[in-house]
Amino acid sequence: MIHAMSGTEALQRRRVVRSKGSGIEHWGAEYFGERWPDANARDSGPQSLVAELTANETVPAHFHGLAQFQIFAAGTGKMGRNDLQPLTLQFKDHHTAYGPVISGPQGLTFFAMRMKTANAGPVYLNEPDYKDKLQPSRRRNLVSSAILFSTEPVLIHRKEVAREPIAPFNDHDDGLAVHLLRLGAGMSVEGPDPSRSAGYYLFVCNGNLEHEGKTYPLWSMVVVQPGDEAIRIKAGDKGLEVLVMEFPKED
Repeated sequence: MIHAMSGTEALQRRRVVRSKGSGIEHWGAEYFGERWPDANARDSGPQSLVAELTANETVPAHFHGLAQFQIFAAGTGKMGRNDLQPLTLQFKDHHTAYGPVISGPQGLTFFAMRMKTANAGPVYLNEPDYKDKLQPSRRRNLVSSAILFSTEPVLIHRKEVAREPIAPFNDHDDGLAVHLLRLGAGMSVEGPDPSRSAGYYLFVCNGNLEHEGKTYPLWSMVVVQPGDEAIRIKAGDKGLEVLVMEFPKED
């Protein structure tokens, strides 16, 4: 089943949440799935959420039981040694530690995307028993440089579809891959075959996306699962720049 959520609709559900990592209140909303699922949620579909950190907030180093992409889309900060600025993309394997994540003086907004909902809760490295929860993994923690986008008139009036691989997420043997598609107004292109990976997310970075008669604006998401048909990716009247993030097949 293909899942789709408007960024505008998701952010209308923004509320104050208390971070399990920093222990302080910031803001968040869910796109798909529960924010803090338990193990019984394994078959309930994808999980995706947005977190909006306060200024100069620190989330300690941690890992999750599932592979995930994270998009840092607004504000600034650091993740370990990596500088974070709009728009930075991260992929990390399950049971792979990263961080700490530290927001800058203007705060930091990021989106976490997973293909399943269970075992997604963070395990912090300052917990005394964290090593007992580790499992074998490739331990990849891959981070892009800042990805740049078009001005509105340039995007609208594009004459050709551009498909740009984003480093360092390609040339892996398990289906992991990321591309940025740039389409002028009304253009369309076939999405990847989801059976070649563990499925993929689309994330609207600029312009708007048309899907099943509905327009999806900035920061909208679509999830295509392995059993689905490949999606036709179509730009709306503003053109479209969209990240296509393919998850690796499980170990």
